[in-house]
Amino acid sequence: MVHVLGSRVLLRPTDPERSRTFYGETLGLAVHREFGTGPERGTVYFLGGGFLEVSGRADEPPAPGLSLWMQVADVRAAYEELSGRGAPVLRPPVREPWGLIEMWIADPDGVRIAVVEVPADHPLRFRP
Repeated sequence: MVHVLGSRVLLRPTDPERSRTFYGETLGLAVHREFGTGPERGTVYFLGGGFLEVSGRADEPPAPGLSLWMQVADVRAAYEELSGRGAPVLRPPVREPWGLIEMWIADPDGVRIAVVEVPADHPLRFRP
């Protein structure tokens, strides 16, 4: 077994500055660290219990199956805030059959982002 000391999602956007604006300003993620210089410099954002690194540049958008999952305390408030900031909302908040309240947005390259609330009565909140 590999002993993992840390981890992060690496995202290589087609337009790094546009993606930094989206993750830093539209989503309002806090910066953990920055490195390098120039337009393809790296920015690492806090992403709850993990990190999201936006660095380098890709010729094409990330793989279509790539999605991010972010848990928030109040998904309806997040919906109002993010849609007010111009985040592309793919689907407003809906309570799913499995009990989570989910909305979907997309980053500038089309990476789908699930913004999820775990309601107080959801089994994830309880231990047997």
